[in-house]
Amino acid sequence: MDLPEHFGSWKGAHNRLRMWAADGTWEKVFTALLAQAAAEGDLDWVVAVDSTIVRAHQHAAGARQKGPRPASLPTMPSDGPAAD
Repeated sequence: MDLPEHFGSWKGAHNRLRMWAADGTWEKVFTALLAQAAAEGDLDWVVAVDSTIVRAHQHAAGARQKGPRPASLPTMPSDGPAAD
């Protein structure tokens, strides 16, 4: 939210960035930069793999909340033929 004045309001900057993502502007910029770097021989790919495990909070993981447990739905018999 602390942007220099020449960028305008943070809401305006956020909206511009969202629109550029939606209309493909960022992909065009990235493609142009890759082409320029490839033409100049400046491409040097580095791949980093992170194996960090992120765990969700118990409430985000579907843990039962306080209060009465909801009753399970009644099981209805199948309409198909019975198995022998």
